[in-house]
Formats: sequence, structure tokens, C-alpha cells
Amino acid sequence: MIEVEHLSKTYGSTPAITDVTFNVEPGEILGFLGPNGAGKTTTMRILAGYLPATSGTARIAGFDVHENSLLVRQRIGYLPETPPLYPEMTVEGFLYFVARIKGVPAGDRTSKVAAAMERCNLQEKRHVIIRKLSKGYRQRVGIAQAIVHDPPAIILDEPTVGLDPRQIIEVRNLIKSLAGSHTIILSTHILPEVSMTCSRVAIITRGKVVAMDTPENLMTQLTKGSGYEIEIEGEAALAKQVLQNVPGVGLVESIPTAGIHNHNLPRQNRAYLRVLSQPGTEPGGEIAATLLRTGFDLHEMRRVSATLEDVFLQLTTEEKNLETETQTADAREGEAA
Repeated sequence: MIEVEHLSKTYGSTPAITDVTFNVEPGEILGFLGPNGAGKTTTMRILAGYLPATSGTARIAGFDVHENSLLVRQRIGYLPETPPLYPEMTVEGFLYFVARIKGVPAGDRTSKVAAAMERCNLQEKRHVIIRKLSKGYRQRVGIAQAIVHDPPAIILDEPTVGLDPRQIIEVRNLIKSLAGSHTIILSTHILPEVSMTCSRVAIITRGKVVAMDTPENLMTQLTKGSGYEIEIEGEAALAKQVLQNVPGVGLVESIPTAGIHNHNLPRQNRAYLRVLSQPGTEPGGEIAATLLRTGFDLHEMRRVSATLEDVFLQLTTEEKNLETETQTADAREGEAA
């Protein structure tokens, strides 16, 4: 449904996005995840026909965004970070206006507007002036204007920014209800937004897509994996040596007391370890048995799993470190010359 190939955008000599490639299958929700300034909004604006790309191609429903801009716009619903609303209009009047400018036939406008208001739970607010609505309801109106012409593809740029927790849940459930009948790109920097809403995620940092997969696969493949946090009595170095030989154990590391999940204060003569297991293994029982057999007192053992936050931090940190190393190498070459 949405195909992006080698998309780049440069402002003067500054690249905003570089060689961005991804696709979104019909009916799925793709989370476009990245820190502020990563290039999310630039990509969304190119897909919506708001900005031209410097190079690369983007197709929506088979039409090139640049060559067939009008046909593409007829097939997408776009909600920018700031909803494009007319505050002096009523909710219903505004949606009729949007339906007309988006080319909905006159005979279909009433049913399309009613369907959009129902899906966004706006029936009770239909006669309310938009400026009198709460931010959460204004966001709903923004989504309603994006879907009033029933487009096959929807582009949502930071749809829950500035909302309170209850409003976030309501908008999140609304977005999930649109999946299946619509193909959705959800741009966000909020990690729970992706894990609770999206079937796949593309992580972008510094203008480049550095990973794309389901949240579950990313957490499995790109982090050190799941494992255990252990509190024992004894010498940490000896315990690490013993545990490293347990089948299925991939890595044993000490946990700084500041990183201990238990809120109790660390006790004297206690060691706190994180034991990461190899993919496809469950060495928990053997870990506990080995510690007890070798004379360690095991006070606590807790199962831990990698999170999407771990993946995000790992990828964005690696990209930043790589760029720093490249800049340092270039500076050294310049000095040598």
C-alpha cells in the first residue's frame, strides 16, 4: 500500500533524511519511531505531498507521490502534529467543509460525515464550536477530518502529543479501531505508543532508518535478550565466574546499586548480578542450582525481559557513537593533511 525507496531530503547542505526505505502492508499500523529531530515529520510531509523529496521515490496505492500528487492526496488522510482546524466552525460544519474540498460527492457527504463522527465518538459534540473543545476532542476532530473521505491510507504525525493519560488511551483505541480497513503510519517518539498500537515499527535516527520489524522481533534480535536479576550473598567476581559456565548463559554482569529494581537498600556482603540467557534457552533452574551447589546464598531471583526502550536506546546510541567516531576520524585526517 505504501512503498518508500531511497528517500532523501536536504535543506541546503543539511540532510534531514537520508536513503529512507520501508513499506507498509495493507491494513497494518506501522509505527515510525524516533527521537525529536530524527526526520519523522519530514518523511510524513513528503508522503502527504506537502514537501518534495530531494531524491528517491514514494508510492501510495500504486501512485507516485511526486508525479501523481493529486491522485495520492485523494487516497490519504493526513493529520499533522498540529491539527488543521477552523476554530470558529462547529464540528459537523467543519467536517462537511472538509468532505467537500476532498471531493466527496454531495450525495455521500451526510453519510461520510456521520460515519467519521461515529468512529471518533463526536456525535454529542457535533454542534459545538471547535475552539470550545478540549485538546483531546480537537485531536478527535483532526482524525475525523483525515478519515471523512474514507481513504485507504492514513498518516498520523504525533497524534497523542500534549494529551493527558486518559485522552491518550482514547485516541490510541481509536487508531487501533481503524486498522484493517485502513493502512496507517503512526509517527511518534513515545515508546508505549508503538508497543501498544503498532504491528510493526521502523526506527529512525539522524535521518536514517536503522531497524524495521515487529516490536517482539526487535526486542529478541537487537538486544542482549531476556535473563535474570539475582541477589546473592558472596563475592560477585566468583559468582560471575561460576555462572558463566552454566549452559544457556550468554553474559553475566554486575548491576550497580543505583540500577537495582528492588527499592530496598542494598545490604552488605550482597552481590547483584544480571544473567542474560542465550536465545532459545531457559537456564533459570540450572542457574539457581549452580549457585546453591557452589555455596552461595540465593536471596532473590527475578526474570527480566528486554523492552522496546532497550532496543531504541541501543540503536540510537550506536548510531550516535558511529557518527562521533566518523567525525573524529575525519578530523584526524584533516590534521594529518
